[in-house]
Amino acid sequence: MPDFVQMPQLSDTMKEGTVVKWLVKVGDKVDVSDPLAEIETDKATMEMVAFDEGIVGAIYIEEGTTTPLGEVLAVIVEEGEEVPDKPAAIATSESEPEKPEETKEDQDQNATIKSEEEKPEPAVSDERIKASPLAKKIANSKGINLSEVKGTGPGGRIVKKDLENHKVSGSPTAVSTPKRSQPLTSEDQRIPLTGMRNIIAQRLLESKTQIPHFYLNVEFDAAPLMNLRKQANFAAGEGDNKFTVNDFILKAVVNAAASVPEVNSSFDGDAIIQYGSVNLSVAIAVKDGLVTPVIRDAQQKSLLEISLAVKDLAERARAKKLSPDEFSGGTITVSNLGAYGIDSFDAIINPPQAAILSIGSIKSMPAVDEEGNLVAGLRMKVGMSCDHRVVDGAVGARYLTELKRRIENPASMLI
Repeated sequence: MPDFVQMPQLSDTMKEGTVVKWLVKVGDKVDVSDPLAEIETDKATMEMVAFDEGIVGAIYIEEGTTTPLGEVLAVIVEEGEEVPDKPAAIATSESEPEKPEETKEDQDQNATIKSEEEKPEPAVSDERIKASPLAKKIANSKGINLSEVKGTGPGGRIVKKDLENHKVSGSPTAVSTPKRSQPLTSEDQRIPLTGMRNIIAQRLLESKTQIPHFYLNVEFDAAPLMNLRKQANFAAGEGDNKFTVNDFILKAVVNAAASVPEVNSSFDGDAIIQYGSVNLSVAIAVKDGLVTPVIRDAQQKSLLEISLAVKDLAERARAKKLSPDEFSGGTITVSNLGAYGIDSFDAIINPPQAAILSIGSIKSMPAVDEEGNLVAGLRMKVGMSCDHRVVDGAVGARYLTELKRRIENPASMLI
């Protein structure tokens, strides 16, 4: 029996996906868990795998095509089995119970009621609008009225790219974009948003406008941390794990969150959820965007385990090898731009979390020691963005005090 490969839900918020690249071709043999294609979701580009073994009988969707969840993308058949045509749809839920057959009298009455209630406004038929078949299909799946779309194809024809960034009228995520002050020149380039970039734009806007942010900033003495890191890496043998500055920071963030659990929380309408585990989201830059995979139960992990975990997540994120569950369930986030030479910054909260830490670079600068002498020092600035519905200023300050204590006494992280 043929196994139809459908657009899978690879993230909890995914409603559609784009086939970035097919990793198989018609006629290839595949086993269970073999990668079939790279799918761009609202969070990242991930591999879609096979759930059955057999031969790739047909590929129905071309690369670069965006389709809703459940759309049939390909089919896997047994050797010698006839390859079916692409089905119009595959039922994903139980059929609705049949309704009693209406009599002629019922039909006439219902038709009269419907005619009185609906009274639709005149509309331009999509059939009379110049649009490519793919554009019509996308418009239908997204509920877009083609009469509201300006075509940029030959003769004003509406094509796929005209619909990629179109916002449906009245949509809560529609954003008013200021008009350009001057027309584009031949040297300018208009780059359509990818699915990931579009979702990032929407979510950051929602976070910034719907969550009452406030910001705290502190400066730490980074010299003890740098000295301990130097000793640890010097003592490590060839082939052993080498610790980064970020490894120590992540461990300190986790330990401080376990000590001040009020920051390891989220707003839930009429309540605050305070999480029992610290699930650490780590911001990692990838092509076309940013992902925040999660180190689960980080409060139970040693410095070495956190170091190995974040290296593994970063490598697989850039290779598009992360699974959907590795993006969900984070309770607090760390974003580190120190490696890019950024001294300090204020990050936007990663909903539904209540706090995000922004880590700046370590700088050499004059400092005053305990005896009051001016000495060469290493300083690091850390920012904390808080959801004021969950975290008050005093709680945020208490958390940063605990974080400062741990970073300036890094040996405590080895216990």
